[in-house]
Amino acid sequence: MTGLCTDLYEIRMTASYLRRGMTGPATFSLFARKLPPNRGFLVAAGLADCLDFLAGLRFDSGELDYLGAQLHLPEDDLAALAKLRFTGEVWAVPEGRVVFAGEPLLEVTAPLPEAQLVETALLNFVTFHTAVATKAARCRLAAPHTALVDFAARRTHGLEASRAVARAAAIAGFAGTSYVAAAREFGLPAVGTMAHSYVEAFPDERAAFRAFAEDFPEAVVFLVDTYDTLQGVRTVIEVARDLPDTAAVGIRLDSGDLAELAVRSRRLLDEAGLTGARIVASGGLDEQQLVRLSKAPIDMFGVGTRMGVSADAPYLDTAYKLVEYDGHPVMKMSAGKLSAPGAKQVHRGDPGQPDLLALRTETRRERREPLLQPVMRGGARLGPPEPVSAARRRFERDLAWLPESARRLVDPAPVEVIPTPLLTQLTESLRHSLAARSHHASR
Repeated sequence: MTGLCTDLYEIRMTASYLRRGMTGPATFSLFARKLPPNRGFLVAAGLADCLDFLAGLRFDSGELDYLGAQLHLPEDDLAALAKLRFTGEVWAVPEGRVVFAGEPLLEVTAPLPEAQLVETALLNFVTFHTAVATKAARCRLAAPHTALVDFAARRTHGLEASRAVARAAAIAGFAGTSYVAAAREFGLPAVGTMAHSYVEAFPDERAAFRAFAEDFPEAVVFLVDTYDTLQGVRTVIEVARDLPDTAAVGIRLDSGDLAELAVRSRRLLDEAGLTGARIVASGGLDEQQLVRLSKAPIDMFGVGTRMGVSADAPYLDTAYKLVEYDGHPVMKMSAGKLSAPGAKQVHRGDPGQPDLLALRTETRRERREPLLQPVMRGGARLGPPEPVSAARRRFERDLAWLPESARRLVDPAPVEVIPTPLLTQLTESLRHSLAARSHHASR
């Protein structure tokens, strides 16, 4: 990805800053203004792609030619953009951590043109990955004792989104993904069975099942609802008698009353001696349906579309706001969109305690953990890219820390976020100063 992966106004502002020599250090804070309905928390995700983007930021010659021809940028602007690289620092909440509204997910400090130009990309990565990781976490809460796998690739909004969904779901504890490219890239188990078209392509269901078992003896999970679900289960039992290892047998239910069909299928399989046969269920599932199915004898859920697009909350109200420039705190005062000034830190305490939103310059609070960590300095990462498993471990720890009231799927109560006295004092002082300045200018 390059410097063109942004909105037009970012390029125009960047060019204007460069023309005027406005290259002092600027800090931008990226946060969610509020939580979506029925969300008691968010799961931080998308940082890895942000760092990749920042490390590779540049305009190539073809892009500069385009900006000159189509946007009529003069040669001086193009020459300045040609030299532009990200040279700043990033503080961020590590992926997998639980956060709340108003808390920065990341903060960028860099020369103003650099920090401005990257706004669109950083918001895109963090917003989408975090929304999906949060949705996946809700599915995890709904079915805490059943394996979940990502089946979303075919209906996400583009293949790049499929990649992001697989990774975000893995952070939230999903056991694998059907999307092979993501499984390879992130070291995840690739999971999949067969489609109805495979069964329909053979003379009958028995022939399809036998062929699949012959070709993939290590992955014999049969889709049983192409014609008649329970008859499909009986056909699996017949085919399984000829298999060397019946422990590897499984069935997938993809339609109908999944709970009832799972109960009846389990009974048929157990009566046939296939007590180790797994039952996989899929088909338009989300956290609400997973709650209803949680007591059914189902060993694995394939969760697809509704998780992959975070169907009930497909976006987050995120913002990327300038909070400090050239050594001076700044803030936005628009109604309903006030942004607190200054580079910040979040201090987290024991379960049940509110989070403290502080200025980064404040001393560390005893018995509290700072959430934002330095991850990039001088335009370079401070460490190698981490595996998804590291983010997943953080998620599991934070999920255990999260109060039950915030974990509720309906009408949750998020952990309170309280600004420190110093941050409150700075915010109020700057608000009064800006209001007075505005009043004086209008006279």
